[in-house]
Amino acid sequence: MNLWLGFPYMFLVCTGALQAIPDDLTEAAQMDGARPFQAFRLIKLPLLLVSLAPLLISAFAFNFNNLTLVYMLTGGGPRNLDADINVGATDILITLVYKVAFVGADRDYGLASAFAILIFLLVGTVSVIAFRQTKSLEELN
Repeated sequence: MNLWLGFPYMFLVCTGALQAIPDDLTEAAQMDGARPFQAFRLIKLPLLLVSLAPLLISAFAFNFNNLTLVYMLTGGGPRNLDADINVGATDILITLVYKVAFVGADRDYGLASAFAILIFLLVGTVSVIAFRQTKSLEELN
């Protein structure tokens, strides 16, 4: 579902970024004997990643915390009866936090807060690593 929703936006950004890459670079690579795949992998892809990396990081953070999509499609179910907490087969961490904090008779705000901190640390770590990689990509230009 997220692929269907996000594809047009990603497509527009990618085509715009590809059009912003000068054709002189591709022509120079062809004159030096590079094959089309080599020109794409060694020239266009690094230049494309400079503009797409922040977009990919934000898309990861959004999709990691996409509560509404899970509830619209499945509601997090079917419920796993073996678990001690109210968790379903299609739950992700953010829906687990919602269920632990707000659904059912035994609400546990402390456990939900711990899960939320875990989500923050996980997304923050991936974002920091990705932004460092993006900064190293920008130094290529």
